Amino acid sequence: MENQQKELRHVKAISLETFITLAVIVGLFTYLGSVMGIDKVFSVMMKTGFDVLINTSFYIMAVAILAGAVAAILSEFGVIALINKIISPVMRPLFGLPGAAALGATVTYISDNPAILSLAEDEGFSKYFTKAEKATFTNLGTTFGMGLIVTAYMLSLGSEYFMAVLIGNIGAFLGGVVSVRLMLRSAKKYYNESPKERVVVEHDEQGETRVIRNGGVFERFMSAMMEGAKSGVSLGLACASGTVLICTFVMILTFGPAGENGEYLGVAYEGVKLLPTIGQYFLPVARVLWGFDNAEVLAYPFTALGAVGSAMGMTQGFIDQGLANAQTVAVFTGMGICMSGFLSTHIGMLDTLKQNQFVKQAILFQLIGGLCAGVFANYLFILLG
Repeated sequence: MENQQKELRHVKAISLETFITLAVIVGLFTYLGSVMGIDKVFSVMMKTGFDVLINTSFYIMAVAILAGAVAAILSEFGVIALINKIISPVMRPLFGLPGAAALGATVTYISDNPAILSLAEDEGFSKYFTKAEKATFTNLGTTFGMGLIVTAYMLSLGSEYFMAVLIGNIGAFLGGVVSVRLMLRSAKKYYNESPKERVVVEHDEQGETRVIRNGGVFERFMSAMMEGAKSGVSLGLACASGTVLICTFVMILTFGPAGENGEYLGVAYEGVKLLPTIGQYFLPVARVLWGFDNAEVLAYPFTALGAVGSAMGMTQGFIDQGLANAQTVAVFTGMGICMSGFLSTHIGMLDTLKQNQFVKQAILFQLIGGLCAGVFANYLFILLG
């Protein structure tokens, strides 16, 4: 509560931003009302929001609960530690980071981007990194954040998407290499570190021990499962508000009228088709980079910038309407994991790490990494498909 109060400021009660905000709101609803009819606008908003809440938000929550339970069990019984050991050797050649960074990647993959912040505060973890390498924590955490949730959701769409989801994960990994490498290069210039400068640690204890719960195997299993499931509920609730709000407006700006003759019926998922109209100008580029054949699906990467939970909630709708296929799912998975809604977390994470000087670079490089993740996933799918 104290932190929230410190962040608040006193400003003039009525200022220029007051009128700008009012003009934007009035302009938006005037535009929507002129196309759909003002009565239809509110009907569509309410029905779309309700349907997204019931059929998408709660579905994502269910996935998060199951994934959280599994992740906690894997962590409790050392499977995560094993994965950490396996991927540690590739961190320096690929990401330019010490093997300890694998722990950050693993922890964020099974949870969310900010999970790396708790590790950053741990001296036993941070001692392996130079100042420049620590500046990559935000990009590294975002690269893998929400990975398990996105993967589980995409797999739940059908067994035919298994290979696509696997390729998407590889795409996200490679996109993360781009993002972290660019951030590391920029940070080394800022701190004037030599390209090969590293921290020398006398004895590497990272990953040699792990903390477990008290009790026997069965008690630990049940405790880990229930605590993991509770974390899934918290994550699901945290995603719900953004999913309903963002999905509702994105859907209204994406889809068209539901009536056979182009009339508006006031039902869920009607819209004014603004994003597809704008997207038509970018479609030739999107087709080459990501294999998108429809401007409507460009709503996914736009939304994933701020809320990947909202973005992946659109996938089923695109599939049902024939706008997405396995190749699209691969690209969605890669971009969704690598972006992880970084616009909504990057600034806060960098502020926590006291690295606000890297805000512009971190955001730009994560955007580049996310776009590259989609490109990698697209062409890997073509190559392997």
